Amino acid sequence: MTEATIVTTSASRTPHQIWLRVRGLLLTLLILIVAGITFAAVGSGDQHGRLDPRSADPYGSRAVAELLTDRGVSVSVATTLDEATGASGPDTTLLVAGPNLLTAHQQLRLRTATGDAAGRTVLVAPGPPSVTRLAPGVRADPASRVTARTPDCEFPAARTAGTADAGGNRYTTDVHGATACYPDNGLPTLLVLPGRGTGDTVLLGSPDILHNDRLDLEGNASLALQLLGSRPHLVWYLPSLTDPSAAEGDANGGSEDGSREDESGGERGFIGLIPSGWLWGTLQLALAAGLTAVWRARRLGPLVTEPLPVAIPASESTVGRARLYRKANARDRAAEALRSATRTRIAPLLGVSSRDTRSPEVLLPAVSARLATTGSDLRTLLFGPAPADDAALVLLTDQLDALEREVRTS
Repeated sequence: MTEATIVTTSASRTPHQIWLRVRGLLLTLLILIVAGITFAAVGSGDQHGRLDPRSADPYGSRAVAELLTDRGVSVSVATTLDEATGASGPDTTLLVAGPNLLTAHQQLRLRTATGDAAGRTVLVAPGPPSVTRLAPGVRADPASRVTARTPDCEFPAARTAGTADAGGNRYTTDVHGATACYPDNGLPTLLVLPGRGTGDTVLLGSPDILHNDRLDLEGNASLALQLLGSRPHLVWYLPSLTDPSAAEGDANGGSEDGSREDESGGERGFIGLIPSGWLWGTLQLALAAGLTAVWRARRLGPLVTEPLPVAIPASESTVGRARLYRKANARDRAAEALRSATRTRIAPLLGVSSRDTRSPEVLLPAVSARLATTGSDLRTLLFGPAPADDAALVLLTDQLDALEREVRTS
């Protein structure tokens, strides 16, 4: 009997097989990236962020900026502290959209500059401890719910606007001449502090009256236009994390651990500085990856049999399985199926029980005694490694057929 030369091969998938399996997933990922970049580019002209006078988003402030422009007030955007302080003056209103994002050093610089300018400064939702630096003598109390409130004060802008959406941070102060409006449980949510000359500082507990989606409610538009339109020029300061002035003074960014405060006055960590859109996008991608893993994962557990609607000839099942093995280059499994079938068929002829067909110590001596064939040849034939190529697999099939015929005729 001719002995086949069997060469051990790796069961790992080839690069071509890996490419065929992952190309669909990579194409889907590429489409998602291109779509995201396209949508970002298309919407970049109108969407800049919260309280941005260029943004038409519900939480942007484009509507109030355009109304002010129609009334002759020039509106300019500043993203650095130097731009904001350089543009301040007696005929200018400086709106600080995110005072809690400023470092302690920036807050002190801003307070000094606005105190000397004798204009109006509007601080949007300053919380502790930023309010103590930007408005000495004022303390911020826990935030309240934003709802329609009456002014209950003599401040002309508030009396003209009447009921407006107010709330958020509440303030207490011992500054002489301060005007407290829109109180909640006795604490004002809008506080006006007198300044140098005709200047003043307005602490707005909540930014809601400046949002596009709430400007047409209650007296929000009237209050916003009067607060921001009392001077011919409005500088809309949007603090930026890339502002070079943030590295000056306190290099840790205004706190001992380098974190910043959120709009309600609490500490913001790294996650709090990430835009919410990125967080939602990451969550959606993680969910999609998880579903893809479940979809493509190997199913574990025993096979479940079920009755077929039609009878399938054994030859067709054999051919179908052989084609699947060939498509997957699974010569190891094909060879094991052939060897197992041969061992199962010759075992009764040799007087070996079916449970010992996988035991070389029991089956090989019985075959050797029957055919007087060397044990090494039989071990390679019945229990050897996977064939190296298709030709070796065909040769193995012929040798197994020859062995079975010898056992039957001997």
